[in-house]
Amino acid sequence: MAEIVINRPEKMNAMTPEMTQTLVGIREELERDNDVRVVLLRGEGERAFSAGSDLHTLKTYRTAWEFRRRTDYAMVIREFTKPVVAALKGWVLGGGLEMMLGADIRVAGQSAKFGAPEVLRGWVGGGGASQMLPRLVGYGQAMRLLLTGDSIDAHEAHSIGLVEIVVEDTAVVDTAMALCRKMAEFSPIATQSVKAAVRAALSMSVDQGIRYENELTSLCFASGNYEEGANAFGERPKRS
Repeated sequence: MAEIVINRPEKMNAMTPEMTQTLVGIREELERDNDVRVVLLRGEGERAFSAGSDLHTLKTYRTAWEFRRRTDYAMVIREFTKPVVAALKGWVLGGGLEMMLGADIRVAGQSAKFGAPEVLRGWVGGGGASQMLPRLVGYGQAMRLLLTGDSIDAHEAHSIGLVEIVVEDTAVVDTAMALCRKMAEFSPIATQSVKAAVRAALSMSVDQGIRYENELTSLCFASGNYEEGANAFGERPKRS
């Protein structure tokens, strides 16, 4: 397991272009490291997971074209082929929300508050919220969040399917780590194939997705995972 910490608590872990480039390097390194099977993503401090982009750095883009060609930090998280678990405390806003949406499992503390305030500033988020939110919480709830800019608390986020687990703040990191450790015990070919298959379901037809799933299953079999898994299953105690 590897841990990525967004470490700028004095600015609510707001992201800068320099931090984004560091994140790109970290992702590339972790993807190459075969000892890393799962990634934990969290923000430093109690105030925020991340408040998104540091708005002051937006002035560094001289033209809209230059901004268009930027590397987006939320998409860097989404591009991980390995499972990513997000541990969330405090504010999860804008690009921070989009980073969270790029993770695969989300563990929220009681203090977590979620929002997409871009519409209040006159734009739409550029890190995937308009695409990922409706797939996660449905059209109506996505439109409510995106069109009003309102924030919601952890319990409401859980009730609409925005996060998977809600615990006390003191248990957020431990709960997320326990999930990571559990998944890290499994074959990385299996966990990454599961992720690839489910992500494919977001953009493929059912027939295409099932064919793709079958190809991934065959890959797992070819790697020897089937024999290993069957043997492990056979070693389990039988139910009475």
